[in-house]
Amino acid sequence: MKAGNAFRVDADIESLLGRRYTLSDHYEVGREKIREFARAVQNVHPAHYESAAARESTGFDELIAPMTFTAILGGEAQRCVFEQFLPQYDLSQVLHTEQRIVQHRPVRAGDALRCRITLDSFRSVHGQDVFTLKTEITDGANVLLQTGWTTAVARAGGIVDDDIARAVDGVLMHRPAEVGPRARVSPLRLLDDVTPISVDPDGPPPRAQQQASNLRVGDALPAVTMCISRGDLVNYSGVAGDPNPVHWSDSIVSMAGLDNVIAHGMFTMGLGAGYLTECMDDPCALVEFAVRFARPVYVESRTAADIAFTGTVKKIDPTNNTADIALTAVAKGGRIFGRATGTVRLN
Repeated sequence: MKAGNAFRVDADIESLLGRRYTLSDHYEVGREKIREFARAVQNVHPAHYESAAARESTGFDELIAPMTFTAILGGEAQRCVFEQFLPQYDLSQVLHTEQRIVQHRPVRAGDALRCRITLDSFRSVHGQDVFTLKTEITDGANVLLQTGWTTAVARAGGIVDDDIARAVDGVLMHRPAEVGPRARVSPLRLLDDVTPISVDPDGPPPRAQQQASNLRVGDALPAVTMCISRGDLVNYSGVAGDPNPVHWSDSIVSMAGLDNVIAHGMFTMGLGAGYLTECMDDPCALVEFAVRFARPVYVESRTAADIAFTGTVKKIDPTNNTADIALTAVAKGGRIFGRATGTVRLN
């Protein structure tokens, strides 16, 4: 679509609101994939790597996936939404601004996951369109494991620079039998879905660690600094299935006018989630996590970027036996999250 075209798609978008779709195939969670993802987001708890450790620390018999593991499925479903229903938006110019995740039961090795997605809200603000997409991750019995809300900002009908488009096509991985800019990124499709979802998680409840119950309002969590290199970004791109070259290609970021390669928002959120669960010494303690992405983390080609994490207990809920923790993440002197709050379960 050319700039200046008066065509608007608000009516088409409005027709999508509230309609639930499901990915055309399920996702089988493997033990090695959990290990790969945990390494990618620097989650070090043994329950992500060893069955015996998972059993001892959580009560579950299989490896536990990090909370943001489901970004693999959520990203696939979101790409399908834009490919199938909103082709007037260039995915490379869609900006992820907020993410909220509610975890009902941790994803485990052996789960057969289904991903449902719904356009939860849409509005136009100052010439930009703001979407909130709701994803629901269920297991093979249609038991709800996780609910997520992704807010993104996009502009329909903008001009895509032909030089950048050709450069991107030249650096992206080629797909069998489909080459060129018109090829679909996702091999899956979205189908209408009306399947009932159960909200009762199965399996034994996770066991929170004893030290978590000692938290008090105002307590500060230990400060931890995590380093991320270009290698970390390339690895996360592959593990999470995010092909956007702004996370690893100097030539593309230069053409796009960016200061440098930038870390994925979900990667930094995954680091933050790991920080919180490690502070609790319980990979299942984090039951809700919400982040507003404020500024990118630029990563130099030869020097790792440091992200300093700290946290403060803001609220104790004795009824639900949870604590709300305000998370701060700082890189190069600036906060990368405008707001980040995690809710952890106490024992």
